[in-house]
Amino acid sequence: MQTLYELSLREDGAQGNKEAAIRILNDKLEHVLDIFTVSVLYSLRIAQYAETDASRSSSKYLPTVADMNVSTQIAVNSFVQKMFANASFNEKIKKDKLERFIDEDWIKKIYLLLKASDTYATYTAIKDHTPTQEKEIIQYIWEKLVLENAGLMSHFTDELPGWEDDSDLIIMLMQNFFKSNSKVNFLNLLSGEKKEYAQELLQAVTEKDAYTMELIEPRLNNWDKERVALIDLLLLRMGVCEFLYFPTIPTKVTINEYIDIAKQYSTPQSGQFVNGVLDNILKNLVKENKVNKTDRGTIGS
Repeated sequence: MQTLYELSLREDGAQGNKEAAIRILNDKLEHVLDIFTVSVLYSLRIAQYAETDASRSSSKYLPTVADMNVSTQIAVNSFVQKMFANASFNEKIKKDKLERFIDEDWIKKIYLLLKASDTYATYTAIKDHTPTQEKEIIQYIWEKLVLENAGLMSHFTDELPGWEDDSDLIIMLMQNFFKSNSKVNFLNLLSGEKKEYAQELLQAVTEKDAYTMELIEPRLNNWDKERVALIDLLLLRMGVCEFLYFPTIPTKVTINEYIDIAKQYSTPQSGQFVNGVLDNILKNLVKENKVNKTDRGTIGS
């Protein structure tokens, strides 16, 4: 959607240029991957700060007993070690110089919040952690201390290019990251299959522009095409293309996905608008036997 939106605003002839469209799409995917990697890195750096805290505390002129016994368990927990042993993670950070987005003052601030939390007290009281516990404490840092800190979120918006536009997507990627037990490849955001689907959908929407608009315009009722939000029109075109040219995607999934995207990125009324128009178009396409899905029971559902 973002790629199509950018293409629609350009005046250099790129709208009908397949190579230009794919290039913009790949650039956007790479940028999202940058922000995702920085998000992971922030969480790990906060955990690692325990070693800095322990070193500084023990180096005080008159250290207390507490200063001499700052726990460093979290800095070397198995999940942190696993991530820094991930070759693609290290290569991504180095290749794109992502360390420049890490603010040490914020690392310290969030670590001190972590150190004062009951969750951290419970974690440090356990001598031998399970792999699940090791991952959960890093997930706690991200979900409860990073995402829920208004100041840090404001810093991300100001200093992390693209955070404001793509934060919901990054949060979803982070959720999947903590759920997944598979090894993440930080050099490729999408699998080959998903990337191919994205490129094919982009190509279908650009090449079938005239035809999809022929289907959409009669369903706009009293709406003038020029008065409909641009993003809404793009989502309608994408939805129609999925109905017609992507047989493995159930129609119900298509409609629900584009309703959610419309609510998130367009006007307050866009979700209902996109739902009504797509549903209307789908019914007509089904009557004309133009929707052919591989899974039975999905047509018109």
